[in-house]
This record gives sequence, C-alpha cells and structure tokens, in this order.
Amino acid sequence: MSGFSSEMRVADDEDPRAGDGSYDATARIVDAGGTDDDTTVEAALRPRRLDEFPGQPKVRDQLGLVLEAARRRGAPPDHVLLSGPPGLGKTTLAMIVAAELEQPIRVTSGPAIQHAGDLASVLSSLAEGEVLFLDEIHRMSRPAEEMLYLAMEDFRVDVVVGKGPGATAIPLELPPFTVVGATTRAGLLPAPLRDRFGFTGHLDFYEVADLERILARSARLLGVTADDDALAEIALRSRGTPRIANRLLRRVRDWAQVHGTGQVDVNAAQAALALFDVDEAGLDRLDRAVLDALCRRFGGGPVGLSTLAVAVGEETDTVETVAEPYLVRQGYIVRSPRGRIATPAAWQHLGLTPPAGEQGGLPFVDGPDTGRLG
Repeated sequence: MSGFSSEMRVADDEDPRAGDGSYDATARIVDAGGTDDDTTVEAALRPRRLDEFPGQPKVRDQLGLVLEAARRRGAPPDHVLLSGPPGLGKTTLAMIVAAELEQPIRVTSGPAIQHAGDLASVLSSLAEGEVLFLDEIHRMSRPAEEMLYLAMEDFRVDVVVGKGPGATAIPLELPPFTVVGATTRAGLLPAPLRDRFGFTGHLDFYEVADLERILARSARLLGVTADDDALAEIALRSRGTPRIANRLLRRVRDWAQVHGTGQVDVNAAQAALALFDVDEAGLDRLDRAVLDALCRRFGGGPVGLSTLAVAVGEETDTVETVAEPYLVRQGYIVRSPRGRIATPAAWQHLGLTPPAGEQGGLPFVDGPDTGRLG
C-alpha cells in the first residue's frame, strides 16, 4: 500500500477567536480545536482503515460504498465533502479514503490557498489517482475556488501567461484525482463548489458508548491501564467529541502517574477532571460562569449578549462563539428576540430553583437573535 505523502502539509491558521486580547479558546481543555500536542498525538491514535473507524455508522457505510464501487470500476471515486464541528474525525476520514484507495494523499488547507497560482501549483503536481485533502475548504479565496471548479469537473486548469492585452490562457490537462474537502461551516461554501462533490457526509457528535470504545483503543495505544468505569466517566464529560475525549484521557493519565498508582481508575478520572474544571456535564469554567451570571445576577434572563459578556469579564465574541454553542446545544440557554434565557436545565445544573413567573416560562422561545444590546 502506498504511504501518505507529506509533500505539502500546511497547518491551519490560528483560531480567529484568539489574539487581540480576546479569549484563547485553544487553551480550554474542552475546546475541540487542535493544538500542536494534539496534532502529534492524534496522528498516532487515528484509525487507519474504515472498519476501524468508530461511530458515525451512516457516514461510514455510505463512504464505504462509494470507495468500494470506485475500486471495482478501477477509477477514482467522486469528490468527497466532509462537514461537521471540529474534532469529530474529518481529517481521519480523509486519511482513510487514501488508505482504502491505496493512493498517496496531499494535505493542504483553505487559508493556505489565497491565490489561484497557489492552487495551480498543487494541482499540476498531482499524480493519477492521488487524493487532495483541503481542510477548512470554505476559507479558500474566490479565484482559487473558481479554478477548483474547473479542475474537479474537467480535470484541467487554465494557466494565464503574460499580463494585459497580451495575456493568454494555456489549458493544462490534469490526471484524474479525488478531492476530499473538510469544513466546519458548510453554509459558507458557494453552491457551485458544493455541487462538484459527488458525496457529502455530515459528522454528528458521538454517543457515549462510541466514545468509550475510542478511549479504550486510545488507552491501549498509549500504554495506559484504564478501568471501564474511568473510561465511561471521561466519555460522559467529552462533549461527544473524540478529540476532547483523547485530550481528557491524557490529562487523567498524567494525574494518575503523578498523584496515583499510574492506573486510570474512576477516582483518578474524577480527581483529574475536577482539577481541570471539567464538571459532570462537560462544562468548564467559562461555561459555568455564563450560566451563573445568567441565573444568579439576571434571574434567568432575558439578558443581552453584551451585558452577559461584561458580567463574566469576557468579550462578546468569546461568549457567543466559544461558550454559547455547547450551552445552546445541550439545552442550558436559548437565544430569544429579547436576549439570552436560562432554561430549567441550567438552574438545575447550578443547584438553584428557577423563579416563578414569565421568565421561568420562556425557556423555549426562539427567533431572530436581537439580544446583542445590553
């Protein structure tokens, strides 16, 4: 089987939420964004074949069918688009596509392709059947997207030579290849680009049982002795995300080696996760600060986003993009036309009793978010 090519391996840009004095989301142990340490360790933990990939049964079966049919035809498969939140396995599936096809893979990212010439140099060097993985494909520049349309459909690019009236376009034929695109924001992809993908798979958050299997496999690969109860405890606090689960496992391993016997048991898991401020529901310090301010200071809301951000000492973008997505998905808060409102689940999680009256009866109101004004 051919090995993975590393000729062009470009790291993603920094998280746009970091810098300029704003909250560094990559510092959160429960943030699904990758770090340098994660990238190194996860490369060793990734499944290599489709039958080893845990969870995502529908996407796995659909993708398996596409690849098997392509193998039987002896031709490259249709281009593949993988969408979903960070940390769910899009890069792993791209690597698996190449492994199943027994072809090398070229890895780059949307932020690295800012000019059509950048893409042309990558495309012109592809071998027949090679897999081109474009991470965060929605962040490519528009000229590069337009070149990619033509390359994906007709396997050719037009190279412009010269400038001004004397410029000429020279068509360059490309060997058949397969593009695997990954995006966390599929809605930002222009329709012409989405239409070029023959298969689109959306990755959902994992069930706890699937995360337990992932953790058991990771523990074996890391040489960690872990009890089933400990793995279940970690899985419950991992927000349905394998990347977070593996990160928490490593921190629990560290605690067990320093303060325990070296074996990961349920007591070590609970103590380590308490040390890193990850509670039973997977909420960290920022999440709980938002809920605490919303419930204790503002009676459950509704409260504007800017007011809520001031109350927790963070920027509005930090609250909106770092804390709110998980809190909304888990049903702790809702966004209403009048602002953010705590649900009964939020009050219960904090051990508080929701107030009687209109505020306590509004948790399921939804609509256009006009709650920015404080």
